[in-house]
Amino acid sequence: MTVPTILLPAFVLIAQIFALAIWMGAERNRALFAKEVRIKDIALTRESWPERAKQISNSYHNQYELPVLFFILVAFALITRKADLIFVVLSWVFVIARVVHAFIHTTSNRVPRRFFVYVVALVTLAVMWLYFAIQILTGI
Repeated sequence: MTVPTILLPAFVLIAQIFALAIWMGAERNRALFAKEVRIKDIALTRESWPERAKQISNSYHNQYELPVLFFILVAFALITRKADLIFVVLSWVFVIARVVHAFIHTTSNRVPRRFFVYVVALVTLAVMWLYFAIQILTGI
């Protein structure tokens, strides 16, 4: 596998994180300018933001949970040269699940659907780590 092929899923996920950060900032600024919230009310807590701003913010902050383990694994797989076709396919499954998760989180926010997609991402990432560990520990 080429380095760009291995890193492309990570780049897509990083682009999503930046998009959510920009969207969160824009929504928060909109809420401030619309006087839906006051600066002193949000200075110490995220709970004072209007629902829409919280929804986008929660999705953004969720990107620093499972994806962190994904980014670490991608780096390890590159360093050890263990990123093969199976790894790249699983990477895409994980990233697509995370994109769908963020879409659900920032639109309908239907928890059962969001949870299902979260579990798909979680299981995929666990399989990726297990696959990588087996490769490293067995010398395959």
